[in-house]
Amino acid sequence: MDQDHSALKKMRVDDAEDSVMSEMPASPTASGINQQLFWSQWQLLDSILPTGGFAHSCGLEAAMQSRIVNNPEDLRLFLIQALENIGSLLLPFVYCACKSPDAATWVKLDQLLEATLTNEVGRKASTSQGSALLRVAASVFTEIQSLQDLRKTFLGSTSVSFHHAPIFGLICGLVGFDSETTQRAYMFVTMRDVISAATRLNLIGPLAASVLQHQVAPDAEKMVQKWRDRDVSEASQTAPLLDALQGCHAYMFSRLFCS
Repeated sequence: MDQDHSALKKMRVDDAEDSVMSEMPASPTASGINQQLFWSQWQLLDSILPTGGFAHSCGLEAAMQSRIVNNPEDLRLFLIQALENIGSLLLPFVYCACKSPDAATWVKLDQLLEATLTNEVGRKASTSQGSALLRVAASVFTEIQSLQDLRKTFLGSTSVSFHHAPIFGLICGLVGFDSETTQRAYMFVTMRDVISAATRLNLIGPLAASVLQHQVAPDAEKMVQKWRDRDVSEASQTAPLLDALQGCHAYMFSRLFCS
């Protein structure tokens, strides 16, 4: 009987030790790297990051002056169509740059996107945000030598245009994000910037903007799943009217945003 009791006690001790071991991280270094990735991800998505995204409305200001967007419901439909267009046209560039985060691939993607974008306003908005993002990322993530090399080699060069989508994918890939997180982050940044523009255009208030962002999030996720992991050969426009509206932005008599 005493032997049975001792054996049972030993089994309980062993089980407790196994449980503690299973709860312990496999490697303190690996755990620290994963935790740092979260902080880097939040910083890249933070509106305080000075990349110039809030100077652009993705064509919303032109849509309002053209009387296509007149109320919050119009804004919701505009936002969904804009996200669909971003997903079909730009997510392939984000994905390919993140999957192969090297200078040669990025240059090819940048040049291809330069030839793909059709309106001058959207092209200038993309290049201004992309070049600003590279400068900021190289200044923030000083431990990533590849970013320092890119800044020294290409900033000021005429061989690349610094379009935002490939730069975003490249930086996320170098920081260590997986491709799905990177593509979802790009859609979030677009949604955030359009809704922010709507509040400054006095179309909706800050509280309504937060509600709208929550309501549209499921639609954004559906678009991520629909357009994710595609090659740039599959990139396409799904909302040509929005592209045409954005192209008219430069002809407006008065405007608050650059695009």
